[in-house]
Parts: sequence; structure tokens; C-alpha cells
Amino acid sequence: MEKVNIPNELFKQLKTQSDVEHLVGDIYKQLIEKMLDAEMDNHLGYQKHDRQKKKTTNSRNGHNSKQLNTAQGKIEIAVPRDRAGEFEPIVVAKHERTSAKIEQVVISLYAKGLSVKDIEEQIRDIYGVELSPAKISHITSQVLEHLHEWKNRPLDSTYLICWIDGIVFKVRHEGKIINKTVYVVIGLSNTGQKEILGLWIHPTESASFWMSVFSDLQQRGVEDILIMCSDNLKGLTEGIAAIYPDTVSQICIVHQIRNSMKFVAWKERKKFAADLKLVYKAINREQAELALQQFSEKWQEKYPYAVKSWQDNWTNLSSFFEFPEAIRKLIYTTNVIESFNSMVRRDTSKKTIFTNDDAALKAIFLAVQRIEKKWTLTVRNWGPILNQFLIIFEDRCKIKM
Repeated sequence: MEKVNIPNELFKQLKTQSDVEHLVGDIYKQLIEKMLDAEMDNHLGYQKHDRQKKKTTNSRNGHNSKQLNTAQGKIEIAVPRDRAGEFEPIVVAKHERTSAKIEQVVISLYAKGLSVKDIEEQIRDIYGVELSPAKISHITSQVLEHLHEWKNRPLDSTYLICWIDGIVFKVRHEGKIINKTVYVVIGLSNTGQKEILGLWIHPTESASFWMSVFSDLQQRGVEDILIMCSDNLKGLTEGIAAIYPDTVSQICIVHQIRNSMKFVAWKERKKFAADLKLVYKAINREQAELALQQFSEKWQEKYPYAVKSWQDNWTNLSSFFEFPEAIRKLIYTTNVIESFNSMVRRDTSKKTIFTNDDAALKAIFLAVQRIEKKWTLTVRNWGPILNQFLIIFEDRCKIKM
């Protein structure tokens, strides 16, 4: 767009902030009206007074007056109309009285966790515009349309790693406040960048639920997931095996340690943790299994449940030993998704209870959009990591060139 030169004489007439605001309002009004007139020209197929190019029985029929809420306050604009009543303006849609700028501010305030009442007060104080709670809800409901498109967008055919976890929120459901979990899947693409693949809200975990999640990913184009890293979520291993049977499952070591420590007396936690470290910090699986055996013999009698958990889940706890150090660092913990969860918590901290599932998903989706804007770089040491994936998964690792 070319730079617009405003005459100096006009600047000399501006004495106060109010003068500036009135000038901006006048310019905005003229621009909107010119855009509306141009839309009418395009609708009818000829410019005003250019009858020679007229090829329709329809014609202009004056203007309607409309009050528009803008960042400059309320302004009165003239909206052209046609005799057939077929004109549907785009720049200011029918029945729309709020400018895009104010809508963006409303959505931004909503994303920061402000309530409808707080947003109403902020808009009134900043812009002098009255927006009803119903109007604010209508504006934020547009987020659901974008969320629907985002949740159904096509995905890559292969993801090298997927991290999976959930965030628990309090949601009103059938007159009660219950805990519901929003599950998140983050994928590492074959370009080395993280991508949030989807959000799913559900009160419980089960193999059937996870099958529906992975079926969703499959329908959206995901043909293969090489490695899946998660907490020991109920039914997850069975769910992914049903859809992606060749995927390597890795239970997050950090989560496993935390869960084990719940059963250990405070005074013995330091020794218990030191013995566990010999297991997961072993050079290879063989050394790790020897350390696990020694660990079990030492602590089995005192803390049978903690030891049994390591034994029962050993297959999925020890998968990372099959990979080089660079890949191990990426998959033995879910730090990637825990960092994401922390940022979502910060953005939604002001909302202690969500009115329904949609309200929770709207708030989280807005946080997702903000977070993904920051994910512009590849993971550290991407070149060597990519080479290792190409060698280990030679037949399955599809790379964009």
C-alpha cells in the first residue's frame, strides 16, 4: 500500500487529543463508505452514473444509515442499498455493528482469562462502547468456528515423535462441577518442528477413547507415528497399538519416578531415588535390567507397589535404551508437553471453572494459537537427530525435501 501524505494544514488544525480522535473517526467513516460503494459497484457490475456498462435491471436505491461501534467510538455510516435487496456487504456485514478491531480486542481479553463482565467494562472504559454480554459471547463464539477448522485440518503423513498428556479443568456438567481432562497431542514433524495436532476433552481415559483419538489422526492423514511418549495413561498403549501397531511406546521416566515416590517414606526417598537412578541412567538395557533386579531385591519388601509398577511397565519404560543419546533425551520425559501445559495454565489461570466443554476448549485453543507462534525453530541438534531417525527407521521415515 502506498504511503498517504496528509496536508500540513490539516495537522495545524489539531489542538487536542479529542481533535485527533475526531479526525481519525472521520477518515475511518469515509474509508468504510468508499469501500461499501466499491462493493456496490462490483455487485451491480457498473460504476455510479456509468449507464453504458449497465447489464442488469437492478440499480442503486439510496443509502441506509447505520451506527457502527469502532475503536474510535460510535460513528454513523451510510450503507448503499439496491432496489432488488440483494446487496450483501462484506466490509460491514448486515446486522453487524462492531468493528473488527474491537472484536480482536474482545477475543484477546477473553484469551487472557477475563470474564464477560470484565471485558464489558474494559471495552466501555477504553472505547466508550457498550457491548452486551450476549454480543461478547457471540464474538468469542467465532473462536469455535476456527477451532473446528483447526481440529479437522490435514496433517503430515508421518510424525517422528508424539508427546501425549492431559490438563485437568473444572467444568459445569448437568448442574454439577466435575473434573474433565483436555488431552493434547504434540507431534515432532520430519522438519524438526513441534506441532500441536489436536485437543480432545473427556472425563475418563480408556482404550476405546484413545482409539478414537488415533483414528481421528489417521483420518486426517497421519499414516505413521514412530515413537509415542506419554505418562502411563490408562488404555493408551492398547489404543495406539490398535491403530498404529508399529509405534514404539515410551512411558515418561519423570512421571514414573514421581508416582513411585508417593509410596516411599520421606526419610528414605533420597536413597530410593539414588537406586532408581542406576536403573534409568544405565548405559544400555542389559545394565538397566541388572540394576532393576538389584533395586527390586532391596526395596520389594518395604515398597512392593512402587517396585511392581516398574516391573509391570518395564517394556514401555525401557524403550528409550534402543536409541542413541540425542533421541533418548527427547523421549524419556514429556518435558515438551509439560512446558506447553504450564503455558496453558498461565493463560487460563483466571478461569477457575468453565461453564461447559466449549468454553474450556475455546480458552485452550486461544492459548494454543499464541504458543504455536513461538515454535518457529527446530529442536536442538536437529541435523544429527534426523540422521539417526533415517538410519533407525529407514523404511518408515518420510522426509520432505
